[in-house]
This record gives sequence, C-alpha cells and structure tokens, in this order.
Amino acid sequence: MKALILVGGFGTRLRPLTLSIPKPLVEFANKPMILHQALKAIGVTEVVLAINYQPEVMLNFLKEFEAKLGITISCSQETEPLGTAGPLALARDKLIDGSGEPFFVLNSDVISEYPFKEMIEFHKSTWRGSFHCGNQGDNSVDEPSKYGVVVMEETTGKVDKFVEKLKLFVGNKINAGIYLLNPSVLDRIELRSTSIEKEIFPKIAAEKKLYAIVLPGFWMDIGQPKDYIAGLRLYLDSLRKKSSTKLATGHHIVGNVLVHESAKIGEGCLIGPDVVVGPGRVVEAGVRLSCCTVMRGVRIKKHACISSSIIGWHSTVGQWARVENMTILGEDVHVCDEIYSNGGVILPHKEIKSSILKPEIVM
Repeated sequence: MKALILVGGFGTRLRPLTLSIPKPLVEFANKPMILHQALKAIGVTEVVLAINYQPEVMLNFLKEFEAKLGITISCSQETEPLGTAGPLALARDKLIDGSGEPFFVLNSDVISEYPFKEMIEFHKSTWRGSFHCGNQGDNSVDEPSKYGVVVMEETTGKVDKFVEKLKLFVGNKINAGIYLLNPSVLDRIELRSTSIEKEIFPKIAAEKKLYAIVLPGFWMDIGQPKDYIAGLRLYLDSLRKKSSTKLATGHHIVGNVLVHESAKIGEGCLIGPDVVVGPGRVVEAGVRLSCCTVMRGVRIKKHACISSSIIGWHSTVGQWARVENMTILGEDVHVCDEIYSNGGVILPHKEIKSSILKPEIVM
C-alpha cells in the first residue's frame, strides 16, 4: 500500500521556525511532524513526498529512517506550486502500480489520532466496483468556516455536499485532510495547479461517489503557531489517556508535561500544564513554564517565565526574563536577562537586548 504526503512549500505560517528547516521536520512533541503518521502499522510500504521546497533536506533526513521504519521513501518534486490536487497528478506513476489498491493522501501539518485502520475497513465497505470512494476523516469544530465542510448522511457516510471554507453555516464537520482514494480518482486530475477540495471532491460528491467517516479523538492543523500550541494541548491530553507513563510526574509538574530523558530540570521549577521539554535542554532553578514547547539545545536561565510560546533550537532565555503571548524564537536567538517579550516573532541568530512590549517581528 502507498501513501502520498503533501509536504508543500515554504511553510510561511510557521516562520521563523521554517527559516531553518522545512515545516514537516519541525518537532512537535519531540518528534518531527512527519514522523507522527505511523503508516507502517497499517500496511503502507511506500511513501511519496510531494514537495517543492528543500527536497534534498527532507530526503536526506528521511532516508535515515527508511530502514528503521521499513518504508521506501521517494520524492515527487514540484517545479511550481500545484495546489492540493496537482501533486497527485505529478506523482501518478509513483502511485499506480497496477494492483488497484487505494492509497492514502495526507497533509504533513495535521496532527490527530490517525484512524487509518478504520478508514481502510470503511473504504472496503463502501467500494462499488468502478466507483470512486474518497474517504475523508472529519472532525466537528466550533468554527467550521475556517475549513472545508462536509455535509454527509450520518448513517452511511455518503457525502451530499463538499463546501470549501463556507460563508453560511451548512454543518460543523470539516475536511480533516486525511484521504483514502481509489487510483481511478487520478483520472479526474490534470497536471496543473488544482484544488482537491474546491475542484475534485465537489464533483465526486455530486455523483454520490464520495464517502466520509467521522474522525475519533482530536484533530488539529498545526501549521501556524497558535494552532501548534493548541494542538500540543490536545496531543498531550490524548497521551494522558492512552499512554500516561510517557508523561512527566513529580511535585514540580502541573498537568500534562512531556520531558525528554536527556533534559535537565533545576530545583524549584514549576512546569506545566501543556509543556514539552526535549533533548539537551537545560532548565535552570526557579523557572516557570506553561503552554509552551522548548526545542532541542535550549537553555532557560534562572527564574525565567515562559507561557504560550515556542522557543526554537539552541536559543537562550535570560534570568528573570518573561516570554509570553505567542512569542516565537527562531533558531539561535538569545533573550537577555530581565527582558519582556509580548508576542515577539524573532528571526534566527538574533540577540534581544530590549523588551518587546507589543507583538512585532524582529528581523
């Protein structure tokens, strides 16, 4: 079985982190985003990456995991942006092998509980000979207008209507960006910039050949900082329910916290809720962390306070500094002692010597 992962372009929504590495390689809960999709367990043997930005970086990284994962990884490189459907046409020869097996299509910046097995079983139950069945994971949300909305028959899963980013309310089940498609769907897609949500799925739905299942558990597009932090909370909550032994415990821990075994935590710290502390990170005495992720090689000095923020690789936060309100530090950023950052977005290799009193980009 095969899978196509839509890696995409420059990752502008997650800058300044993506100025250092491609978005799918940015760590989420101490693991690159793209490695959260456990495809091997459900029989996927080949993964195709649809990418148009730094393909050599992606492939060099993922080739290290080929043997470990037991999956062949190849690249389908776009020379120009092809949208969400065009990459399928470009990778057609890699996806079709004559077996007639369906293939997965996934977005690299979506985090969820990935109901791959359930999707395969549902796909088999709805398949009708030559009919095309695109099975989509969906999720109920409070603001469906941000996403493509699926109007479906609850009992059968047959999609009545597929509306991309609606303006009038028609439902609260959204397109979660996880698809299982028959190879014949590729016959509908031209090799050009095409939207699978706006151009392909609505036509298949109109022919009553598109089916959906409701995604169990949580779902989040983590492609921008505030959603990354929200997704972290959902992920850690799910981890608490399914594998609580992976979470940190102790008198200094509040709520759900994930701490890498190589991280060093000083005396008198208070960590949590919804915090990730990972490899090689040093958190000195008296530090307060909440709703944040502190990436590889970071040092947080004594009595600093960080909340609702992302601290990029090999950065430093000085003593008694306060970092909050979706502050994002790029790689190798150094915040001096007693500095306050209120929503600062700081590009890599900078030193911050004066406070950032309102959200701004520091270049």
